[in-house]
Amino acid sequence: MVDRSAATLLLCGYYGEKNLGDDALLTVLLEDLPADCRLLITARDVNDLHQLCPSATWVDRRSLKAVVAAVGKVDAVVLGGGSLLQDSTSFRSLIYYLALIATARLRRRPVLLWGQGLGPLHRPISRWLVRVMLPLCSSASWRDQTSFLLAKCWAPKLLMDVAPDPVWQLPQREWVGRGAIVLSWRPTPLLDSQGWRCLLDALAAVADRLDAPVCWLAFHQHQDAPLLSSLREQNLLPESLVHRSHTVVPTELNTVFEQVRTARLVIPMRLHALVLARLAGCPIAALSYDPKVAAAADMAGIPWVPLAQLPDSATLAEQWCNQADQPPLKDDVETIRQDVSRHGQRLRQGLQLLRRG
Repeated sequence: MVDRSAATLLLCGYYGEKNLGDDALLTVLLEDLPADCRLLITARDVNDLHQLCPSATWVDRRSLKAVVAAVGKVDAVVLGGGSLLQDSTSFRSLIYYLALIATARLRRRPVLLWGQGLGPLHRPISRWLVRVMLPLCSSASWRDQTSFLLAKCWAPKLLMDVAPDPVWQLPQREWVGRGAIVLSWRPTPLLDSQGWRCLLDALAAVADRLDAPVCWLAFHQHQDAPLLSSLREQNLLPESLVHRSHTVVPTELNTVFEQVRTARLVIPMRLHALVLARLAGCPIAALSYDPKVAAAADMAGIPWVPLAQLPDSATLAEQWCNQADQPPLKDDVETIRQDVSRHGQRLRQGLQLLRRG
């Protein structure tokens, strides 16, 4: 008989893939779980995983066979953070997570969704599959209102809640300033050479006006670290920016905090870079490549512009200069942080039902 007082959980997510946003999500998820749980965690790099959770057992997330086999060894499956039920990364990724849900339910293991976004789902078959599979889950917490309302439509009987992204739960830091302009930029199909020139010309103008170095913070190591070199090889980087720029590849969240808390201005594209910078009380001007970034910026009182509709470089530079050295109010963040606790509450309620069963 399974010991319900110390449940074994399989935590599934994009962990150990050199993406600090997912590391941040796992950090918060571990805090939301009861201390006596035994954990199997899907990850790519076991060393990265053990930095966050030394006691966890590792399952290779890129081996569907291994992850499916792990479902039979646990009491419940937790899909932890991010937007796992989506097909914009690939249809194969969506099938991967739907296969885990189906396997868990066939083996009578409950599936708990924590801190999830629902979609985007571009293909009709994707929407149909998720609509069929979502009611098989036991409970869910969503990180945005759009996902929550869609889930309510597709799975009205599913126990669920909605709250801001779980990473807002990490501790706040004190902004110091007097340092660099910090970027968290990523490759994106929304920007052609003309779009990149607009951003880079604006950035060069701001860096010259502030006489500040520019730190390219590679939040996702594999995607972001080559970006500066790539733009320079395409002759898109103004010469003045070449001499001011350097890339930093952080391997832990504390490194990110140390970079942003001394920043004169943070210009993030990535959602969790925006969140961490706001937690550090930094001056921020965001660039939105996805509705989730715009929504988080609006919620936190951060000005932003859409990558799909950039103003001219002079207007952009003026907007950024006006934000430099001007930290936002702290009151907005505290309100957000109080709401975030609902993710953990919903998860623990789902686990209590498991123990009673």
